[in-house]
Amino acid sequence: MHSILIIVFLPLIAAIVAGFTNKSAPSVFAKAITTGALFIGAALSWPIFLGFVGGTYEPTVVPVLKWVQSGTLTFDWALRVDTLTAIMLVVINTVSALVHLYSWGYMDEDPDQPRFFAYLSLFTFAMLMLVTADNLVQMFFGWEGVGLASYLLIGFWFRKPSAGAAAIKAFVVNRVGDLGFMLGIFGTYLVFDTVSVSEILAAAPGMSGATIGFLGYTVQTMDVLCILLFIGAMGKSAQLGLHTWLPDAMEGPTPVSALIHAATMVTAGVFMVCRLSPMFEAAPVALGMVTFVGAATCIFAATVGTTQWDIKRVIAYSTCSQLGYMFFAAGVGAYGAAMFHLFTHAFFKALLFLGAGSVIHAMHHEQDMRYYGALRKHIPLTFWAMMAGTLAITGVGIYHLGAGFAGFWSKDAILEVAYGRGTELGNFAFWMGTFAALLTSFYSWRLMFLTFWGKPRWAESEHIQHAVHHGHDASDEHNPASQEDAGHDAHHAVPSKDYEAGTAGYHPHESPLTMLIPLVILSVGAVLAGQVFAPTFLDDAAFWGSSIFYNEPLIHAMHGVPYLVKYAAFIVMLLGLIVAWYAYIKDTSVPAKAAEQLGPVYRFLYNKWYFDELYHYLFVVPAFWLGRQFWKLGDVGTIDRFGPNGVAWVVEKGAVGAKRFQTGYLYSYALVMLLGLVAAITWVLF
Repeated sequence: MHSILIIVFLPLIAAIVAGFTNKSAPSVFAKAITTGALFIGAALSWPIFLGFVGGTYEPTVVPVLKWVQSGTLTFDWALRVDTLTAIMLVVINTVSALVHLYSWGYMDEDPDQPRFFAYLSLFTFAMLMLVTADNLVQMFFGWEGVGLASYLLIGFWFRKPSAGAAAIKAFVVNRVGDLGFMLGIFGTYLVFDTVSVSEILAAAPGMSGATIGFLGYTVQTMDVLCILLFIGAMGKSAQLGLHTWLPDAMEGPTPVSALIHAATMVTAGVFMVCRLSPMFEAAPVALGMVTFVGAATCIFAATVGTTQWDIKRVIAYSTCSQLGYMFFAAGVGAYGAAMFHLFTHAFFKALLFLGAGSVIHAMHHEQDMRYYGALRKHIPLTFWAMMAGTLAITGVGIYHLGAGFAGFWSKDAILEVAYGRGTELGNFAFWMGTFAALLTSFYSWRLMFLTFWGKPRWAESEHIQHAVHHGHDASDEHNPASQEDAGHDAHHAVPSKDYEAGTAGYHPHESPLTMLIPLVILSVGAVLAGQVFAPTFLDDAAFWGSSIFYNEPLIHAMHGVPYLVKYAAFIVMLLGLIVAWYAYIKDTSVPAKAAEQLGPVYRFLYNKWYFDELYHYLFVVPAFWLGRQFWKLGDVGTIDRFGPNGVAWVVEKGAVGAKRFQTGYLYSYALVMLLGLVAAITWVLF
C-alpha cells in the first residue's frame, strides 16, 4: 500500500522537472517525463482498486509528516486509502495518463508544450491530494490546488482575451463556493473540535438533532454545516447558480476540457459529499437541498445543451447535467450509485471530449457543428469512438437482457433509486432526471447527426475556407495571437476554384496515433465499465466498508421498482433518438421552423436562461460602479487630495513663505535672532 506515496508524489516531481526545464530541454523531455509518471501512477492504481473489489485490501492511512500542532488543533499530513479513494485514484490517473498521451498529438504545434504538460501534472497532483486527504485542511489544500491548476489551464493561451476572461471567471465563481466550503470547515472544527475525517464521521450520527446559533437564529447544527460544505461543492462541480464558469472554460485546450471539466475536477464536489456522507445523513434539510439543486441542474443544463452549436459547449452542458444526476443520487441517500455514475461518466465523457477534439483537429479547429457533416467516412475511428461514447451517455441497454453500455447501468440505477426513495423530492428528482434523459438523447444524437451524417457543409466555414485559400491553419487555436487577424481575413478571403466547386479543396484527416490510442482505450471503458462493475458498486456493501454511508434498504427498494420505471430511461432514449433523426436527417428544415415558432423559448434556452446577463447586472455592473466610486472619491478625491497632493501643497506654500526670510543680509538674520531670544525669555518669565 506504500505505493500510494509514489502515485501521489510522482506527478508533482514530474511537474517540477517539466516546469523548470521549460526552456533548457527539448519539449519531448517534459512530455515524456510527465506522461511516463502518469502511466506509472495509473498502473499502480488499478491493483489497489481491484484489491478493494476483491476484498483483499483493508482501509489504511499512510503518514507523510507532522503538519500542525496548535492548541487543540493537531493534525498530520497523511494519505487515507479506502474504497472511495481507490475509485478516484483509478479515475484520475487513468484519464490523466490518456490525456497526457493525447496531448502529444493535439498540442504538437504549440511552442509552450513543457508548460502545458507541467500544468497538467500539477493538476493531477492537486486532485490526488484532495481524494487522499485524511483531514479537512488537507482536503482544502487539494481543493484550492485544483482551482489554481484549472485557472492556469483554462487561461493557458493567455494572449487570447477570451481565454483570460474565462480563467478569471472560473477563479472568481469558485471563490464564492470556496467561501462556503471554508465556513463549513471552520464550523465543523468548532462543533467537533477536530478536522480529522475519521473522527468527524464517527461523531456525526450523535449530532443529529443538535442545534447551534447562526446569524441570530437557532438552527440544526448538521444542516448548517452540510449546507455550507455543499455550497463549496456547487462551485467546484458547477451546480445551478454557480455553474456559469464551466461552459466558458471550454476556451482552454480540448485535453484540458476532457481532464478537468469532464472527468476529474468537477467531480470533486460529488466526492466530498460522498466522503462526508455520515454528516449529510444527519442533516435532512441539507440532503433535500442537494437533491433539489442536483435535479434542477440536471434539467437546466440539458435544456441549454439542445440549442448550442459549439461541439465542446454541448458536451460541457452535458457534463453539468450528468453532475446533477450524481448529486441528486447522493441527495436521496444512494451514495454508491452517485459514485458509480462518477466512475462510468469519467470514461464516456472523457471519450466524448477527446473525440470532439479529434473532430476539431480534423476540421482546422472549427468548433461550430453547422459547418461539419458527412465526417464518418473521413475520420472513421473517431466516429466509432464517439458512437461508443454516445451510446454510453444516452444509456443504451435492455434490462431483461442484462446488457448495456456504461451509462445504462449507472444512470438508470440513479433514476430507479430516486423513485424507490418514495419521497416527494425523490419523485421530483426521478421525473426531472427522466426528462433530462430524453433531452440528453436528443442533443447527443443531434451532435452525432450534425457531425457525421448529412451533406458536407465545410464550404460555409470561414476557418476552413481561409485555411484552404492560404494553405495553412491561420485560425489554429495553437496560435491564438493570430486569431483576431485570421477571423478578419477570413471574411475577405477568396476561395479557390476547387473549394467553390464543393469541398474538393479540403479533405478532413484522421488524427495521429497518439490521439487515437486514448480514444480506443476509453471506448472500452464506455462499453464495459458499467457491465463489469455494476454488481460491485450497487449491491456489495462489503466493497464500500466504512468509506461511505451505505443504505441497504434503499438498494432493495431500487431493485423492487415497477418495470415501467426500469424501462423509462430506455423509452425516452429511443424517443430522443427518433426526434433527432427526424429533425437532422429526415427533414432538416424542422429545426429552423421550430426555432421560429418557439422564438422566446428558443432564445431563452440558447442564451442559457440569461444567467450571465442576470449576474452581469446584479454583480458586475454594481461592482464596477463601486470600484469607480472608491477610485474617484476615495483614492483621487480624498487620499490623493489630502495625502500626497495635500502635503505637497503645504510644503510648496511653506517654502514660498520661508524664502522671504532668506534675504542674504546679516542685519535681517540678527533681527530674527533677537526677536526669537525676546520670545524665549518672555515665555520663561511669564
